[in-house]
Amino acid sequence: MPSKAQLVLDDTDCAIIAELQRDGRQSVADLGRVISLSASATADRIRRLTDHGVLTGYVATVSAEALGYDIAAFVRLAYPSGNYKPLHEVIDTTPEIIEAHHTTGDDCFVFKVVARTMRDLERITGRLATLGSITTSVVYSSTLPGRPIAPAR
Repeated sequence: MPSKAQLVLDDTDCAIIAELQRDGRQSVADLGRVISLSASATADRIRRLTDHGVLTGYVATVSAEALGYDIAAFVRLAYPSGNYKPLHEVIDTTPEIIEAHHTTGDDCFVFKVVARTMRDLERITGRLATLGSITTSVVYSSTLPGRPIAPAR
């Protein structure tokens, strides 16, 4: 469980965070060699970073295009209700919605959606449109699809 106390990160912690974002599959021993610590000291650091909620998990990065999802889009939704049950039902039953963010402004939610075809995108956005007014922006290309997070210092 993450600790409420603010963790002070040193250069070694920052190096661990950067390395794990670069390659989360490397062994503790290999990581320790990169940052010049023993495997046990590296494991202790990783455990501390995990216990404080800095490291929250390890995932594989998957190419949507390689899986046949050639279209990406951002869908903004102006949700007119405080009853979020219908919204969560659509999110839970639409696996093509890969991100969902509750936001400020005229649009209450922003979704990142992947689709195989334009007809598929139409089906997905049609489901979202049953909840409120939507605006869809199709992605031409992604200049920066993701960036590692550097600790604030």
